[in-house]
Amino acid sequence: MRLVFMGPPGAGKGTQAKAVAKRYDIPHVSSGDIFRAEIAGETDLGKQIKQYLDTGALVPDEITVRAVVDRLQADDCQGGWLLDGFPRTEPQARALDEALEANNEQLNAVVNLAVGAEVIVRRMSGRRVCPTCGRTYHVERIPPKVEGKCDACGAELIIRDDDKPETVRQRLGTYERATAPLIDYYDQRGLLLRVDGSGTPDEVRRRIFEQLDSEVQDG
Repeated sequence: MRLVFMGPPGAGKGTQAKAVAKRYDIPHVSSGDIFRAEIAGETDLGKQIKQYLDTGALVPDEITVRAVVDRLQADDCQGGWLLDGFPRTEPQARALDEALEANNEQLNAVVNLAVGAEVIVRRMSGRRVCPTCGRTYHVERIPPKVEGKCDACGAELIIRDDDKPETVRQRLGTYERATAPLIDYYDQRGLLLRVDGSGTPDEVRRRIFEQLDSEVQDG
């Protein structure tokens, strides 16, 4: 099975993608992990990627696509894979299609986790982190025993800049502009599976499995 996972920041893609990869015994392929592996291996591609990341620039599509396609040709991906974090734009999606077609392969499905913006803002802005020991909390789901204090060391909990409501809304805006158009792209090709991403992780996981199991049976 060859899958792509999509969804806005804070939708829980990483958590659900790992569960799906385990269920179908396929590698969970993250673009971030690919970049880190290339850099750690000091490959020519990794050196190019590092140059962009060190300056805070976006890695160009050409390099990103090459790194992802190389990873998908590894031995552990011959029986299928789950892509998380790629593609992010329509040009990347078209490049992936071309690479798959060249190998006589194709996507089986694209899972889109749909979560409302305000639900995501509430999820992410509720996160709290201990600056001393790094322990994480959530004001609704994993609250500390004493409000605002770390259970482990008693330090004052903080909210990271990335989790502040205004920052979350900016990230969602970027996602809508760059990545959301992929929903129509894959929908028109009959590959899109729309999954309600609200609720508990277990509830969302059951919805994903129901749709994917149906795809496997139909296929």
